[in-house]
This record gives sequence, structure tokens and C-alpha cells, in this order.
Amino acid sequence: MDVLPDAAPLATKLRNTLIQYHRIADGEWRVAKKTKDATVWRKPSEEFSGYLYKAQGVVEDVTNRIVDHIRPGPYRLDWDSLMTTMDIMETFEENCCVMRYTTAGQLWNIIAPREFVDFSYTTSYEDGLLTCGISLDYGEVRPNFVRGFNHPCGWFCVPLKDYPSHSLLTGYIQTELRGMLPQSAVDTAMSSTLANFYSDLKKALKT
Repeated sequence: MDVLPDAAPLATKLRNTLIQYHRIADGEWRVAKKTKDATVWRKPSEEFSGYLYKAQGVVEDVTNRIVDHIRPGPYRLDWDSLMTTMDIMETFEENCCVMRYTTAGQLWNIIAPREFVDFSYTTSYEDGLLTCGISLDYGEVRPNFVRGFNHPCGWFCVPLKDYPSHSLLTGYIQTELRGMLPQSAVDTAMSSTLANFYSDLKKALKT
């Protein structure tokens, strides 16, 4: 596909999908990993044959600064240890863009480097922000990369009521890595990646 979709309806649909995920009952999730920074859960995805992951942890900073570090922009590449390149391909109004990014190999390169082209949208949610995305079949795949696909994913960031200088960060991720991979390797990589995301983000916010 070489034609970009209309940004406004895609942004609305994406936001509504993420809010649905945010309302899934606690009993439907199974713990996949716990660290001092975050807890990661998973449940079968309704989009593909893998899992929808949920990650949650408290981050000691204000909502706007946290989201500025997560969404496409100058900060993300500096601190996200998995991301190796990021280019903004198109920019729309209303905090929408299309970005292409690449990720490093994982698990001793059992999972080779991946490339993604994502539509990204950042909007208000309750007293905080939601930054969300979905992959597009757009542009040529770079040599030496496998094109992965992010089904609807995103991060909710809201200030804690009693500690507004701290924020509750909740992510929903369902990445189809594609290629010939054992599912167990994918599951291990996803849980570890999400837990590391929180520790890397916290270090970046302290600098």
C-alpha cells in the first residue's frame, strides 16, 4: 500500500480501541513478568494469533514530560535501547504522524532486526494523555530487516491523584514480529522488552 489512510478516522478508531483495552477486567489478564519498575500481563489477542500485553508502573515525573519521551520525537531514540533508527515520514494535524523505525536483534539474534512503519496519534485522556499507534503497509522494506506489524497499541499516562508529580503509565502492546520464530522466544522477548522499557525510561527522565 502506497497511499496513506485518512488520518482523522484512523485516529478516532485507534483511540476507541485503546480505551476498550483499558476497560478489560483484571481477571482476564495473566501475569507474565514482574520487576521493581513494572508488572507485565498478557491475554490472547483478538487481532492475531499472539498475545496482547499490558504493562503498568508508577513513573516519578509529570505526565507531559513522560509522554514527550515516549511518542515519536527527539527523545525516544536517545533512551530506548531497542530502537536503532527513527524517521518521521509524514506529519498530519492533530498530533498525528507516520514514522518508520528499526529495532535491534534480540535473544542473541534469534529475533533478527525488525522494521516498522506506524501511524502515531497523541491525544488527551482524562487528566492525562494517550499516545497510540498502529502499523501501516506502507513504503519499501529496507534490506536486512524483517517488516514487523504493530496491531493497535498505546500508552496511557495519568497523574496520581495524591501525587500529581508522579504518573501511572499503562501500556498495551501487541506486536506481530513475523518471520519464522518460535512463539516461546517471542513471548520471552516481549515481556522482557516491556519491563526494560520502564527502567530505561526512568533513567532517561532522571538525566
